[in-house]
Amino acid sequence: MRSIWNGAISFGLVSIPIKLVNATESHSISFRQIHVTDGGRVRYRKVCELDGEEVSSDEIGKGYEEADGSIVPITDEDLARLPIASAKTIEIVSFVPADQIDPLQMDSAYYLAANGATAAKPYTLLREALKRSRKVAIAKFALRGRERLGMLRVVDDVIAMHGLLWPDEIRAPEGVAPEASVSVRDAELDLADALMATLGEVEISSLHDEYQEAVESMIAAKAGGAFEPSEAVVEPSGGQVIDLMAALESSVRAARASRGGGSGDGGSGGGNGEAEVTPIRRKAAPAASAPKAVGGKKSTAAGARKSAGAAKKTTAKSTSKATAGKSGARQAASGTKSTSTKSAPAKSTSTKSTAAARKSAAGAGADAGTAKKAAPRKRSSA
Repeated sequence: MRSIWNGAISFGLVSIPIKLVNATESHSISFRQIHVTDGGRVRYRKVCELDGEEVSSDEIGKGYEEADGSIVPITDEDLARLPIASAKTIEIVSFVPADQIDPLQMDSAYYLAANGATAAKPYTLLREALKRSRKVAIAKFALRGRERLGMLRVVDDVIAMHGLLWPDEIRAPEGVAPEASVSVRDAELDLADALMATLGEVEISSLHDEYQEAVESMIAAKAGGAFEPSEAVVEPSGGQVIDLMAALESSVRAARASRGGGSGDGGSGGGNGEAEVTPIRRKAAPAASAPKAVGGKKSTAAGARKSAGAAKKTTAKSTSKATAGKSGARQAASGTKSTSTKSAPAKSTSTKSTAAARKSAAGAGADAGTAKKAAPRKRSSA
């Protein structure tokens, strides 16, 4: 691999000559700009504003534009003579646990290769020290015209360096979190854990860029003249309110089925592996109760009505008993004399019931009169 920077690692008084190599590569497909009408390629030409002539890359240098529009030329020699230790050196400033580094700070990744036979011994020493301490090294270095922050760690038998953003380059997540207060139940968390455990069983090396493959296939088909465009089938989301529990349960079943573990019993419902969406049912509002009567007069009238109703019920019961007694006497008259003698007490019993009903009604009237007498009279003011 071709090195992009040569320098040394400063580890206290130890200096380790190294070469910097890119640890990653981009597989994205690049396109050219063309003229739509005739397919001709559109190019950008670098032209000098003073003489209007096109300038080659060998004749292009750096310059800083000031507020008044004037340009201050800056050469590579000017940058190399800057009085900073990190100009050609990766200067290690501290060793910290790896979990203290926020992943948001991580930028480009590089491999550090030992430059020469004399660098093998100190290179191996630093590598083994990082392994045993289980820490990472924080360093400062200069690359492409600016000082940067880096993190050194061990990958297999190689020291790798991740470029880090400066702390003030990380934006605070203001206004990103949901504003509404939301509570999550333990049952929902349990289902989310089950879904995470199921989806987590995958090898990272088995993942690949399907979009890149589709673009390459499309380019090959168009180049061969056999391309037939087809639209991807996208199911509409609908945007309706869903039951989160039902969606999680269906997701767990579908994930287990796709892993070959069957539907399992990750939740209630069928095990067909298809996601189900259940609308949330809202409870009906309780019916408004009738207003209660207010005032002493209304309550007194209601009490009188209840007393009259009770008296009527008592009279009706007594009358029914008397009627039953009379019918029994008529039936006994057609029989023997002894039966007739037994029916006589029934008649007297009905008479007593009627008298008791009359006394009950009279007692109710007497109570009403007593209540009227007991009520105090209002005195007329002088």
